[in-house]
Amino acid sequence: MAVVQFKLIVPLFFAVFLLFSSIQATDVKYCDKKGNYDVKVHGVKISPDPVVRGEPASFIISATAGQAISGGTLVIDVSYFGWHIHSENHDLCSETSCPVSVGDFVLSHSQILPGITPPGSYTLTMKLKDGKGQQLTCINFDFSIGFWSPLSDS
Repeated sequence: MAVVQFKLIVPLFFAVFLLFSSIQATDVKYCDKKGNYDVKVHGVKISPDPVVRGEPASFIISATAGQAISGGTLVIDVSYFGWHIHSENHDLCSETSCPVSVGDFVLSHSQILPGITPPGSYTLTMKLKDGKGQQLTCINFDFSIGFWSPLSDS
């Protein structure tokens, strides 16, 4: 009986371990360590992690606004092994509900990376600017694209 329980517990343990390791938050660094940003970022969750090229990837950013935000721009810059490779701008209100009240909120960005995207380590820098162009926060974090990701036609 103990052998049967052991055979059931071990796979369950590994399944729970894999689940928790896949939902861990990513380490976030502020662009200016001494900066006094109006938006404080608490964490970033990436799913799947590592990102699979040619398939949707979600970046969920939890933050706190020190002031109400009626609109603005999310500026994303991506570097590959330190080389800048991509930039894009998004309307803040397409990434979260506007207006953003003082307090906690979530930014949610999803994207499909092209199937030809090389595997490896990437750094994403995100700047959040209000409607007047004033920078509210600037963070960067690392993510990776798996080496065994399937190729896609996208």
